[in-house]
Amino acid sequence: MTRSARRTGGYRPTLRIAGAAAAAALLALTACSDSGSDSESDSGSDSGKGGTSGEPSGEVTVFAAASLTESFEKLGAQFEKDHPGTKVTFSFGGSDALAASITGGAPADVFASASPTTMEIVTDAGAAAGTPETFVRNQLEIATLPGNPDGVASLKDLTDSGLKVVLCDETVPCGSAAQKALEAGALKLTPVSYEEDVKSALNKVVLKEADAAVVYKTDVRAVGDKVEGVDFPESADAINDYPITLLKEAPNAAAAEAFVELVQSAEGQKVLTEAGFLKP
Repeated sequence: MTRSARRTGGYRPTLRIAGAAAAAALLALTACSDSGSDSESDSGSDSGKGGTSGEPSGEVTVFAAASLTESFEKLGAQFEKDHPGTKVTFSFGGSDALAASITGGAPADVFASASPTTMEIVTDAGAAAGTPETFVRNQLEIATLPGNPDGVASLKDLTDSGLKVVLCDETVPCGSAAQKALEAGALKLTPVSYEEDVKSALNKVVLKEADAAVVYKTDVRAVGDKVEGVDFPESADAINDYPITLLKEAPNAAAAEAFVELVQSAEGQKVLTEAGFLKP
């Protein structure tokens, strides 16, 4: 911006001319600025998370129960295919540990728990955006070594002192469900170890470090012929509901909402039921 000329006899006319020129320049600058703002706004909405078109973009972080690993990875790949420019990052583990991470401030967009009890940790802390909804259910099964060499046919058989049996820790949903099943059958069982999540418990049998484990049907199905599954009636008394929710502090709420919609859609339910989950 130029400064005013020194005061001379022609000062006033010069001031008028300079003032007029400055006003014209200001108007032009304002018009350019407005146009630029509109352009930047349009551009920003295209590159932002979701944009004005409502199309999700960017990274969405999902915290999910370990038993959802295979199904959610399939859904994550489908989500990225349906929405170019998105990336789904998963953190799988015991629902209680995930809930503690969320309430501790870990950045996440979605939480899918293996039980309403662990979901309550998040809702009670005010970290859920809205009311969590049950999207699937899961039932327990006994996983034995391939061919079931020990002839395990019931939950009671697992109380045989000669068997090495593994359970999930009671603080995680699969462990809590196993305890309900044992109580339903009036049975007491002392495992050789308690594991932090269902995948860890199942892996003990896969690696032949244990003779049997009480896990979910979905996990038995996921490993194919590496184990053999045995149904038991008490499992009907310990079916777990799986709730899902968008988180209040979600860094990418638009993409998170779209992912939850996919999970609850007919397409998402097909993937989950094919994995052995029960419809809610």
